[in-house]
Amino acid sequence: MSVDTAPRRTSRGPVLRAERALAPDLTRGAMLLIIALANVAGVVFAGEPGLDATPAGIDRGLNFLLFELVHARGYPVFAVMFGYGLVQLARRQDAAGATPRQVRAVLLRRNLWLVAFGFAHAALLYYGDFLGAYGIVGVVMAVVLLRRGDKLHRIVLVLWALMAAEFLILGAIVASAIAGSDGSAPLPAGHVDSLAASDYLASVADRLGEWPMHTLTVVPFIVIAWLGMWAARRRVLEELARHRTLLRWTATLGLGIAVAGGLPAALLSAGWLHVDKPTASLILMLHGVSGMFAGPGYAALFGLLALRATRPGPIVGALSALGRRSLSGYLFQSVAWLLLLAPFTLALGQRLGSPTVTGVLIAVSTWLATVLIASLLDKRGQAGPAEIVLRRLTYGRRT
Repeated sequence: MSVDTAPRRTSRGPVLRAERALAPDLTRGAMLLIIALANVAGVVFAGEPGLDATPAGIDRGLNFLLFELVHARGYPVFAVMFGYGLVQLARRQDAAGATPRQVRAVLLRRNLWLVAFGFAHAALLYYGDFLGAYGIVGVVMAVVLLRRGDKLHRIVLVLWALMAAEFLILGAIVASAIAGSDGSAPLPAGHVDSLAASDYLASVADRLGEWPMHTLTVVPFIVIAWLGMWAARRRVLEELARHRTLLRWTATLGLGIAVAGGLPAALLSAGWLHVDKPTASLILMLHGVSGMFAGPGYAALFGLLALRATRPGPIVGALSALGRRSLSGYLFQSVAWLLLLAPFTLALGQRLGSPTVTGVLIAVSTWLATVLIASLLDKRGQAGPAEIVLRRLTYGRRT
């Protein structure tokens, strides 16, 4: 009788601190500030995108900066990093000897729990949740894309080339429309009922109706996450020196397109450009299309910064600590918006002068608080509370 002495293949637990690359964590930690600024504007003005339709004084400049650098320019970065992280997770499982089936099981379990996190986040705190969409995209990527070869993954580069062509064509149309336009229409902004609800239970009911549609509208960012997967297969953010030229071109072109495409919306939101209603709609469309390029652009920029940080100082270390706890930092922000800005709580956005200025100050202060808390947890070797829960649900008690 023969005895099978081959070692049993099994999946492993979550990533260890020593296994993490600096660039992805630095990117996540810093870009949570962009997420905070974008979301707080929507909360203050109960709209999407959030903006003061009649700005004056400093509000004009803030509107300009928000539409150039923030609105529709933060979530694409996290989409890139999500796709990148999915490949990293699978690679670590492979290296530990897990079978493809076991790796897929881990990924599916993690992403299905993300959908559950997203539902709870939306129901309890904030309608503009992205966790549910990440979970859905993660399931699709784990099943359809993860184990495919380079030939299929090169398709994403073709898709991005087509989006660049779309940007150029739409940009030309917008420029022509602006030249022949005369009016005083504001940028279109949708009203969000849950952000204007008069009590908490009413806001929950509104969010339960808003979350499914919001999630469906952002699921197409799978194209952005797919680019992150392509980059991770080549270890772009782990082998920074080898990809220095690619990072420079990506940062220059990605952020260049985002800034150029956001300029008409930034000028219109500041009251420095006057157009009719159809042109304003075209401008907002161009703003959204160009914003997708901020994803790889910002990621490449922070990759270059990480390349220079041969000895990360306290600032880089603190931002990276938050990046390692980005889920907790993201949820902390939503708690802050509910407590500080909701009409049925402190409603500070409507009580302290300019709502735009107040919102920006609260966003920056909240982000700085998460940086400080993450740094303290890092010194104690503790993960963020949301990360602890997600890891336990994904990997079991062995974490």
